[in-house]
Amino acid sequence: MTKAPVLTPRADDFPRWYQDLITKAELADNGPVRGTMVIRPYGYGLWERMQSEMDARIKETGTQNAYFPLLIPQSYLTREADHVEGFAPELAVVTHGGGKELEEPAVVRPTSEMIINDYFSKWVQSYRDLPLLINQWANVVRWELRPRLFLRTSEFLWQEGHTAHATYEEARDFAAHIHRQVYEDFMVNVLAMDVVPGRKTVKERFAGAVNTLTLEGMMGDGKALQMATSHELGQNFAKAFNTRYLSKDGKQELVWQTSWGSTTRMIGALVMMHGDDNGLRVPPRLAQIQAVVLAIKGDEAVLATVRELGDRLKAAGVRVQVDDRTDIPFGRRAVDWELKGVPVRIEVGPRDLENGTAMLARRIPGGKEPVSLDSLVSLLPEVLEEDQALLLKQSRERRESRTTEVATFEEAVEAATAGGWARIPWAVLGEEGESKLADHAATVRCLVAEDGSVPDADDAPGNVAVVARAY
Repeated sequence: MTKAPVLTPRADDFPRWYQDLITKAELADNGPVRGTMVIRPYGYGLWERMQSEMDARIKETGTQNAYFPLLIPQSYLTREADHVEGFAPELAVVTHGGGKELEEPAVVRPTSEMIINDYFSKWVQSYRDLPLLINQWANVVRWELRPRLFLRTSEFLWQEGHTAHATYEEARDFAAHIHRQVYEDFMVNVLAMDVVPGRKTVKERFAGAVNTLTLEGMMGDGKALQMATSHELGQNFAKAFNTRYLSKDGKQELVWQTSWGSTTRMIGALVMMHGDDNGLRVPPRLAQIQAVVLAIKGDEAVLATVRELGDRLKAAGVRVQVDDRTDIPFGRRAVDWELKGVPVRIEVGPRDLENGTAMLARRIPGGKEPVSLDSLVSLLPEVLEEDQALLLKQSRERRESRTTEVATFEEAVEAATAGGWARIPWAVLGEEGESKLADHAATVRCLVAEDGSVPDADDAPGNVAVVARAY
């Protein structure tokens, strides 16, 4: 009798597979309020690693971390019309506190442009105060009608950067730097995710921005996911909050601003881009556990070897965990670590000791092979880097093989509805065609130049629209 699979096969039901994996790999659970989530320790460990890598890159730009209140006076949101209109349907509003109705309702932050700009207007007085570069690690609430763990939840974790500059060029260049040197570098080199950097269309632009830069990734089912965005805000918020500085020429000038963010959605992307029918596959550079050393049996010599191996690997800089829980069947533990996507398992039993070897199981390419106990520590870093590169290669090959160059609206729709991406000249599609894509549950994910670079303008000659269905 065939044994039932641990997870629903991806080819049978991709959304069910996604939910199965998140549950069985112990990444998260649904929260008690609809649309919220509880991030379990293994899932939160992934987020902590993401935070650490991102935070280092953000700080290299000269940006400093700060914290602003969760509750924002409702009146703040009326100061920038496009911004409030963009977020109005998603707002959660507090009307009572301390047993009384509040004099002014407070909005639970959907983003912090409003409250941060209020303080920027107080902190910026002179050109000497610029650039002002602030980042916040926090939670936000956007009331979600169709929640899905990590992808769309009413509360999620993120970082949001907010900056003020003396000139348009400085703000534009800083937004682009965050886009490429912080976000793209992190996603490609740590998450091993092939992403397409591009420019959002006017229709898809962040509410209140004059330009939005995005990174789009193709998931395992061919749909797109917006991974992170960096926005040029122009002077829209500076005007709303009267954020001015005294220039070197002695004139009062409005500042130019940016904002940018990435979220726990990246954990969902990790699942959907790298996961397979056996579970998650975590890129070694991200993994909080790069290698797990498993004792197959509770033999004293086996346990001593497993623990000693763990110490040697740790001393060599490998993030390692020793699994000596021999009261739990070995097969169950092996399946559990496979589900969690730990890059390498090192399995040691009495027979392995007799041979002076351990069984090396590689999660990313798959397969097992016996390896000399003496060579394991020197071999492992090379193995981890090979597997990191393989994940990136596989994600790039998926995107390239499932992206079609098309010449008509109909061909673009056909490619998107068939589970792939289409590239169509923006001059052919245009805003009219973009509006019609909604009838087919597709959108323009971004605009790119013919050579794949990010265009300088919405209507730059040769712009290409990337069309797909998306999460």
